[in-house]
Amino acid sequence: MAEGRIAALEVVPGATSPDSTLPYALPGFVDAHVHVESSLLVPSEFARMALAHGTVATVSDPHEIGNVLGVAGVQYMLDNAATSPFKFCFGAPSCVPATPFETAGAEITAQDIELLFQNPKIGYLAEMMNWPGVLHRDPVVLEKIDLAVRYGRPVDGHAPGLRGDDATRYASAGISTDHECFTATEARDKLAADMKILIREGSAARNFDALIELLPQYYDSLMFCSDDKHPDTLLLGHINQLVQRAVALGYSVFEVLQVACLNPVAHYHLPVGQLRVGDPADFIVVTNLTDFAVQQTYLDGELVAENGACLLPAAPVGVVNNFHAQPITVAQLAINQYQLAGAAPGSQVLTPVIECFDGQLITARRDLALPLADGRLQPDPAQDVLKLAVLNRYALGAPPAVAFIKGFGLKAGALASSVGHDSHNITAVGADDESLARAINLVVAARSGLAAVHPDGRELVLPLPVAGLMSDRPGPVVAAAYSGLDDFAKTQLGSGLQAPFMTLSFMALLVIPSLKLSDKGLFDGEKFEFVQ
Repeated sequence: MAEGRIAALEVVPGATSPDSTLPYALPGFVDAHVHVESSLLVPSEFARMALAHGTVATVSDPHEIGNVLGVAGVQYMLDNAATSPFKFCFGAPSCVPATPFETAGAEITAQDIELLFQNPKIGYLAEMMNWPGVLHRDPVVLEKIDLAVRYGRPVDGHAPGLRGDDATRYASAGISTDHECFTATEARDKLAADMKILIREGSAARNFDALIELLPQYYDSLMFCSDDKHPDTLLLGHINQLVQRAVALGYSVFEVLQVACLNPVAHYHLPVGQLRVGDPADFIVVTNLTDFAVQQTYLDGELVAENGACLLPAAPVGVVNNFHAQPITVAQLAINQYQLAGAAPGSQVLTPVIECFDGQLITARRDLALPLADGRLQPDPAQDVLKLAVLNRYALGAPPAVAFIKGFGLKAGALASSVGHDSHNITAVGADDESLARAINLVVAARSGLAAVHPDGRELVLPLPVAGLMSDRPGPVVAAAYSGLDDFAKTQLGSGLQAPFMTLSFMALLVIPSLKLSDKGLFDGEKFEFVQ
């Protein structure tokens, strides 16, 4: 190596075949689509945890902090990332706010995107979630895509469930990837439209098993990504886990490594070395080509992680936020619009209910009979129907929007979070109104964070002072605190979900079908209108 680059590659004299007793040097792993904010860590801390697992670069969409702080939030991510040698590629958020049917903290316009593209650190137009706008050729949407084309930036897609002619029309607008496929059939339609497909395995959405069968035929058009990765799972592994799983299933090592290491570098023009003479000396050393245990990670020739530990020091973390929510009362959580004149106590009312699914971002609509008491609809934990609330965090005194949800499994208590994709209002779920109000008010008191409460008075809070999305603490500390909350939600409150807080954070994401709740009301993500 010379000046951080590979000067030469030499063959050991007399070597005719690989020596299985020696470790292997490989190109570093790349996460082809991730929201760093979802790790609850600032970029520099995310990097320290990812490097230990052999990840050397990410394609990172900063639209979470963009929804809170606008362009200033994107700049925060760039500034903090600059304190680390990790190779972040940030995108210009294309949909801030994601829809006009919710309250966000900021807007990123086409003019803002053009200014961002003048920064070489902004490598692509981030996921175009407004797929109806693409299909209907909305002029504002097309202007953003045209800017990306003019500045030579790839355009990321986001079109869950889009098939056939619609997928073709979506891709024809200039959109080159999709990470939202949850069936192989859907992915094949998009591959036929010349899109790259990202196989996602994160803390909430897990599509690896559904899509990995595509690899033998389409390995040159696939990438691996996490999309959203909480700190407890990031502590255990990253893209290395997907490589290990794919090889264990019998897929070609070289094809799997192309998906994990090379395809993202080529598609996004990343400044990441690929073990060639003259390239930056970015590579990893693994024990073998079976379990891919990472012994060492190098960036620009510098050893930055070894034997599961990052060697880089922690960087100072600045704090920025946009939070104005006030405490709520229990009475504000009552659902009064279903009051029926003359309805007898104990009677039931057919009500639209969100149904969530473990490991998926999509939801379904269920019309269920819920109990009525004092003219107000009640949650029914016996049939796993809880109350869901979203509180506008950007306005003083805004009332919460309230609906019902099935699939969370809470038997008691409540969870609340200031991480609520994509506008990041406070999102909360609870088995009773008192617990629900208490959890929300704990987040308000901390001016952002995650909270869990039990009716017996026990409560846990993880503050997230950086934009209400990220901690200012070291990664392992945040991972431990989050693990405590996660365990409390499962063992003390009864949730059977793999990642209750991650699932909760997507229940206000209106661009994922079919039924979600914004701070303005219950929303049909297929018709793209509020439920009347």
